[in-house]
Amino acid sequence: MGQTLLQKVWDRHTVRRLPTGQAQLFIGLHLIHEVTTPQAFDMLRQRGIGVAFPERTYATVDHIVPTLDQTRPFADELAEQMMAALERNCREFGIRFSDLNTDRQGIVHVIGPELGLTQPGLTIACGDSHTSTHGAFGAVAFGIGTSQVRDVLASQCLAIDPLKVRRISVSGALGPGVYAKDVILEIIARLGVRGGVGFAYEYGGAAVERMTMDERMTMCNMSIEGGARIGYVNPDETTFAYLEGRPFAPAGEAFERAKDWWRSMASDPDAAYDDVVELDGAAIEPRVTWGINPGQSVGVSERIPDPASAAADGDAVSEALDFMGFTAGSPISGTRVDVAFVGSCTNSRLSDLREAARVVQGHRVAPHVRALVVPGSKNVRRAAEAEGLHEIFREAGFEWRGAGCSMCLAMNPDRLDGREVCASSSNRNFKGRQGSPTGRTLLMSPAMVAAAAVGGEVTDVRTLL
Repeated sequence: MGQTLLQKVWDRHTVRRLPTGQAQLFIGLHLIHEVTTPQAFDMLRQRGIGVAFPERTYATVDHIVPTLDQTRPFADELAEQMMAALERNCREFGIRFSDLNTDRQGIVHVIGPELGLTQPGLTIACGDSHTSTHGAFGAVAFGIGTSQVRDVLASQCLAIDPLKVRRISVSGALGPGVYAKDVILEIIARLGVRGGVGFAYEYGGAAVERMTMDERMTMCNMSIEGGARIGYVNPDETTFAYLEGRPFAPAGEAFERAKDWWRSMASDPDAAYDDVVELDGAAIEPRVTWGINPGQSVGVSERIPDPASAAADGDAVSEALDFMGFTAGSPISGTRVDVAFVGSCTNSRLSDLREAARVVQGHRVAPHVRALVVPGSKNVRRAAEAEGLHEIFREAGFEWRGAGCSMCLAMNPDRLDGREVCASSSNRNFKGRQGSPTGRTLLMSPAMVAAAAVGGEVTDVRTLL
């Protein structure tokens, strides 16, 4: 019987089996940022412990960074304190740091791949739930809490429960105006926000195999929204082509040797899975969330569900409708939006900005809509400007910002006001997620966000392409 990628990587990084049934797992790459590390480093100091493998840790600043005015000290005193703490900790413990003064700063889940730090067969941990993004490269990547950040810094190991593997196969070809964001929203809507608890999700099938690395990252990024700890795609020629020439990727003959090993990490053809789910990619349409968790979405041509028809989730539907102020049975298309946000670790890469720019070119943002584009890294921003994408956005009425997490989680000045409705390319639509306790978030692809910005309401992007 063959093995899955998860089994192969897990076995090769297991130091020992613990009496609890957990594995003591060696972490190949530890990514850190300013929000979940200050307390972890302080705990090391209190115990007189150093960082075991500083060369396996890489830091950036993203969550609290203002995207408009980055003058130091930051206007937000707490943000400035977190920034200063990360600077001090990286100096003291000898950790590489992409700070605001470097040309490599950006969202941690964007710069890891673009620098070639993220590679197949690695175990990757970060104090951020969307670390599952890196699974797009065939890595076993997962988010951890602050106490676990401390543990990795101190020992490079974690105690981790074993996981089952669910294979999610997406067949066929996606239609025009349908993107990886729509596929993962479809998956979460079908399996539920807790459907993946105890699982790693392995994505495959013809539609996934045709996806770019950017698209695969979008899918793996939101695995956590479906309850899965890990989401991954088996490495292939698309993966290798992306990695070749990256600053931290192997070079020359070492790259060829690495490819052979990376291929060996892919799931075997006869691997056994704990569950298999199949979807028809051609049947998926652009999707929009209408509720207060990422599983509450519908196709853009569909209607908001009625609690009476949602057998197991009637109470959840009622709660969402009450908070959102929506009416059961109403079409999602035509829902008014006040803000349009293109960005986040889910959808802020160059290909995302290209698609959004393609939609808005020749159009203007609706007069009542505040629209902003936030590249995921300085490198993405430079590349977009080299193509003139920033001019397309500005001419359409979008604000063009610096790199950071921005309005995804509003730990910075970018946030909703009052009951504003935001068309967002981010990953979470929880109550208060975008900074206002009463603000409302509609998740969708960057292209759909662009269409909503132009129309002033939820609009089927396929009518603009």
